Amino acid sequence: MIVLAALLIGIIWGVRTASRRGGNRLDKVQHATAAGIAGTLIGLVLTIFIEHML
Repeated sequence: MIVLAALLIGIIWGVRTASRRGGNRLDKVQHATAAGIAGTLIGLVLTIFIEHML
């Protein structure tokens, strides 16, 4: 669940970043993809950390 939330947050963050920089539709898709992947990886590491602490 944390991974999916981090993915969505990353996608939203990527689209907003591209929009603020004046990017077109493909720029928004590229930023959303990159930020979504980064968010997913962070969420995965966080999930593994939490599971090992319990």
